[in-house]
Formats: sequence, C-alpha cells, structure tokens
Amino acid sequence: MIKLYQFAPVWGIPNLSHFCVKIETYLRMTDRPYEVVETLPLKAPLGKLPYLEDRGRTIPDSRLIIRYLQTEYGNALDADLTPSERATAKAWQRLIEEHLYWVSMYTRWCYDEANWQQNKRAIFSVLPVVVRDCVAWVYRRSISRQIYGQGTRRLSEDDIFALAAEDVSALAAALGEKDYFMGSGPTTIDASVYGFLINIIGCPIESPLKNHILEQKHLVAYCQRMQDRYFPECGTITP
Repeated sequence: MIKLYQFAPVWGIPNLSHFCVKIETYLRMTDRPYEVVETLPLKAPLGKLPYLEDRGRTIPDSRLIIRYLQTEYGNALDADLTPSERATAKAWQRLIEEHLYWVSMYTRWCYDEANWQQNKRAIFSVLPVVVRDCVAWVYRRSISRQIYGQGTRRLSEDDIFALAAEDVSALAAALGEKDYFMGSGPTTIDASVYGFLINIIGCPIESPLKNHILEQKHLVAYCQRMQDRYFPECGTITP
C-alpha cells in the first residue's frame, strides 16, 4: 500500500501543509488506497513533506508524486480535458504553487508574531521541550531566508498583499459559477486549489490575504464543496 508521509493534522483541516493536503486530496479523488505516516521533515527527502513510498520507491515533491501516480496508475481525472484546458490548469497550478504559496508562508513565518506562535505550536509541539524552541528558531530563520530569496519578503507589506489579492481575484473569476475549476467535475488542479485555499481560510492565521479570500463567497463555497466530498470528517470550514 502507498505510504504518505506528512505532518500530523491540526486546526481542523486535513493538514497544515498546502502540499500535503494537495497529495492527500489527490489520493482520495482517485480512490487510491494509502496509509498516512505522521512525521516531521527533519529526515525527509529534499528536507520537506510530503513524500510517498510505493512499490519500494520513495518519491518526494508533490509535483513528482502526482506525475508518478499518473504514470503508474493512470490519469482518469483529466481524461476529458482538451490540450488547451490542460495548459490552463497547469498555469493555475503555477500561480498557486509558485506565488500565492509564498505569501501564505509569509503570513505564517514573518508577518505577525501571533501568527508565528500559532504556526510554531502546530508544527513543533511534538518535539521535546528542551529542543523545541531551538529547532523552531532554526526553521524560522531558514524559511524566512527562503521567502526573502524568492523575492516576496523584499517587497513592502502592502505590495505583498496587493499582489496576492490579484491572484485570488483571478482564481475567483476563473471559477465563476462552476462547481470545480475546469467544469462540472473535479480534476487534478482542484487538489492544488483546495489544498492551498483551505490552508489560508481554515487556519488561525490572520492576514489581509485570508480576509480577501473570505470575501469571495463562491471560493469559500468551493472549498466547502471539496471538503464535504473528500474530507467530510473535517466538517464545516471555520475561518
């Protein structure tokens, strides 16, 4: 059976990692049996979660994981998409995972001390007290540098959230009145969209980004629709 290595769930959402939710959602969307192994990324391949073990192979990185699953088990979710629709879905994935993600990380690790304390407790509370603060400090410093190196933390706070609002408004316009991003049925891109949006609106991490998404009522309804279908145990989304 597939083993999915990821963080332990907190905050009443499937996982505190955008990418872990993405992969677990995809597995549930495809009815692929799997077993969750709760862990921290201290010894993970590439130093991050999630990663997968299947048939004696270890696959890191959510993009490589989905490519592996589609190669090994088929891609029925996207079978009816045209080449143009597949290209559109790929562009949305890049917007979400290569830009909006970094703003979300900024809100957790850099933006507000209360947010950082929530994030710290959620991730590091499983560690022994004697090393918890030290490990958390090291990771905060490393991730803050990553956010700076990527470019987000070089901008002013106003510009960071203004650019993120453009992403959210574009997603809202693309969804429109559809049930799912590519039409009436779920496809692979919905695993990314749900995984990232729920990790902004379903967490006790406050920011202008969260507020802007909550104003897009059809995006919130979309997240609830995905959650009801694939994670009914999580119940109603609580901002």
